[in-house]
Amino acid sequence: MPPKSSTIASGIERFLDCELAGEIEFLAARTRSLGSARANGLLEPLGLKVRSYSVLSLACSDLSPTQRELAEFLSLDPSQIVPLVDQLEKGGFVQRHADPNDRRSKVISATPEGHKLYKKARLETAKGESMSMERLNKAEQDTLRDLLSRIAFTA
Repeated sequence: MPPKSSTIASGIERFLDCELAGEIEFLAARTRSLGSARANGLLEPLGLKVRSYSVLSLACSDLSPTQRELAEFLSLDPSQIVPLVDQLEKGGFVQRHADPNDRRSKVISATPEGHKLYKKARLETAKGESMSMERLNKAEQDTLRDLLSRIAFTA
């Protein structure tokens, strides 16, 4: 069951004993919603949101992702990736290149400006993560990251 403390958001205390408040899928969805809202707020001054930041992050990696791979890894429909890449490309932060393994596919890579933006954005997302995790010690954070990774990346 959820903790009963003065840090619980005002107005929701009466719901903490309901069955839903203990369901893992609900807790995961609520955590995601709160984290995304926090990250979106921190990224807004940079012209990014969680989804565009995620695409930029992968474009800045050495993985040379295709649009299809971005969609699969981010668990988005491919039609959602196109406008995200379009927005970043229009801003001069990423480029599309023909995939050397499949000329029909496009590889997304970051421009030098994209790398600069990513560094700033990563500082903001780290700040948001720190805020989200402030009630957990380092060992608990590591355990949570491990558990979430096992759930998120196990077929």
